[in-house]
Amino acid sequence: MNRQTPINEEIELKNNVYIESDTDPKGIITHANDYFAEISGYTPEELVGKPHNIVRHPDMPKVLFRILWDRLKSGENFIAAVKNLAKDGRYYWVFTDFETVRDPEGNISGYKAIRKKISHHVTDILDPIYKKMVELEQEGGMEASERYLTDLLAEHGDDITVDNLLENIQRLY
Repeated sequence: MNRQTPINEEIELKNNVYIESDTDPKGIITHANDYFAEISGYTPEELVGKPHNIVRHPDMPKVLFRILWDRLKSGENFIAAVKNLAKDGRYYWVFTDFETVRDPEGNISGYKAIRKKISHHVTDILDPIYKKMVELEQEGGMEASERYLTDLLAEHGDDITVDNLLENIQRLY
């Protein structure tokens, strides 16, 4: 699969319209709603059966996805502010609520993600932080990026940790 080269053009999302998708336990898309297809520029058929990272923007730090998957695999839900890449190279920011889905026996059978428009106030704060984290990952790996984030959080209070960073961003939204 060839990824588009990112371009510096944002797709403006509608208020109160949700991008929804379901994946299997490995992150393969099993369902994509029409708004997801519209915003991403892919048809539902192009999305279903593909890894969800088909829309991952290179401005997103890898460490955040490691934290996300660690939390989801342990059965915890997760909330994140994410910059995604559309098929045509444009980007869109979303506030995403990831939910663990279980089968009748209680085993994780997949994940559901519901995304909505995010405030520019929040993205203006996160964009430079995420870019710095990506730069540090390129220089020193995810450990360097996580260390930077941990230090940044320590400067802003004892109650915010790497594990609850993105949940705390809700307060800004």
